[in-house]
Amino acid sequence: MTADDLGEALHRYPVPMSEAAVLVRRATGDDAPELARLLTAFNAEYDAVIAPLQVLEERFRTTLGGPDFMALLAGTPAVGFATFSVRPSIYYEGPVALLEDLYVTPARRNEGIGAALVTRLMAIAREEGWGQLEIQVDEPDVDAMRFYARQGFTMHDATTGDRALLWWREF
Repeated sequence: MTADDLGEALHRYPVPMSEAAVLVRRATGDDAPELARLLTAFNAEYDAVIAPLQVLEERFRTTLGGPDFMALLAGTPAVGFATFSVRPSIYYEGPVALLEDLYVTPARRNEGIGAALVTRLMAIAREEGWGQLEIQVDEPDVDAMRFYARQGFTMHDATTGDRALLWWREF
């Protein structure tokens, strides 16, 4: 199956998911150490280079205080998290959010925790009048694509059928 066919097939053959029995809450600056720990574990799974724990903690502390960056935590102690940034958009009355990271510890996957995080995020989107919620998924991460398709996301334009791509350049 090609990546182009994946979105359609995932909607036709969804994988059942159990309900998560975990509290999902909005993180505060006090949660910076826990978020930094989870983000480090997430990146370690992919052998990705990331800033040291102390740097991440400080970044979380400063960014969580503003309206443009938020995080959710699942569980106590946290076993999952989601981070998202919010920006104005000319295309919608409300802002657009980008889900930057969604992670559940390996031992707690397939319990519905990721779905609980996304459900809470979508509730925030409706409460705050966001126009759109975007995600980034690496092409080889078929499991993530299947997960997001079950949550109602698509990688194809409903009008044209064009596949969405995200390109970037780091500075």
